[in-house]
Amino acid sequence: MSESSISASTSTMGSVDGHPVDVEAPVSRPVSVAVVSIRGVQYDFGSGESRTRVLFDVDLDIGEGEVVIMTGPSGSGKTTLLTLVGALRQVQEGSVRILGRELAGINGGDLVRHRRDIGFIFQHHNLFSSLTALENVRMATALRPVDVAEMERRAVAILDLLGLSDRLHYRPGRLSGGQRQRVAIGRALVNDPALVLADEPTAALDAESGATVMNLLHELASGPTRSTVLIVTHDQRLIERADRIVSMVGGRIVSNVRPKLVVRICEVLSRVKELDGLHTSTLTRMAEQMTVEFRRAGETIVREGEIGERTYVISQGVAEASSGDSPPHELRAGQRFGRITAISRLPNPETVRAKTDMELFTIARGEFMYLMATDESLDERVRLHYMNVQS
Repeated sequence: MSESSISASTSTMGSVDGHPVDVEAPVSRPVSVAVVSIRGVQYDFGSGESRTRVLFDVDLDIGEGEVVIMTGPSGSGKTTLLTLVGALRQVQEGSVRILGRELAGINGGDLVRHRRDIGFIFQHHNLFSSLTALENVRMATALRPVDVAEMERRAVAILDLLGLSDRLHYRPGRLSGGQRQRVAIGRALVNDPALVLADEPTAALDAESGATVMNLLHELASGPTRSTVLIVTHDQRLIERADRIVSMVGGRIVSNVRPKLVVRICEVLSRVKELDGLHTSTLTRMAEQMTVEFRRAGETIVREGEIGERTYVISQGVAEASSGDSPPHELRAGQRFGRITAISRLPNPETVRAKTDMELFTIARGEFMYLMATDESLDERVRLHYMNVQS
């Protein structure tokens, strides 16, 4: 799986095969390269009677190359979570695994090395007042083993991209608030960090400068370094540029959606004949729970006769399906295969192999059962389909 969909963890009473079940909404699922992997994190401020919990059992996965925006009201725990990811606070309870390192109990040299792989952008610029804009950025390049000329070139280049080529030798006191913020952003990005953590990075910037910063972050995410970007912001201008939007309320993640991918999945789902006629809202809810899998040519995806735990929709590529002595046939974009035996009471009817490299949209048993239990139209459509199959 290359991406994940994470929803609010809520419990809903529904029914499957006529029996009432307590269906739990899906929570986090792993990604193929989990740059950020958080499990069961809780965090308190204060001690004794004044102790206050600000994070409650938080789970979150963020993959390589994702641009994720975290939103929510003030005091919802966004910045606390961000500082835990950056190892600026100690993990109290749960697991915080960042860039393959477990941060619970990390200290000393390991802590320093961890922070070197991260670009921090915070509201308070923390620039050295005695150094010029160029010198502030160049200091960050000293964290990586490059010669002085290369350090200078990289620092000048990123400040130029940020529109500060005429302010290279200005100290912070001679710069506006927006210019100081851009210097801080340049310092954070100059080393092409594996992970960028940003708290309101565009709050002091005009629309043009904010767009420039988002372009830089997207270039890092989509470029050779495949940097991961996590941004805490209230800036509505940034939300439309995100790969994923995580919303927090009261110390909990209440929604986690991928707007661009959801739109693309909905476009494919609308071509699936078994789903024809379902309302757009139903297709959208299904898309929000689906993940992406990539399969190589020749790889077997499902086997005939096996208990099915997932159903798949082809986004790109061609598969070959075969059953017993029947001649094989091809499956293409917009076609579905695989069964969820707990719902259909039938095993997989065919063996399906990737004929070419493929991109698949897939949903697992738990998520699909949850959708059926909470969407009457989908529940009715699925049951009608399997009644026809078995008749």
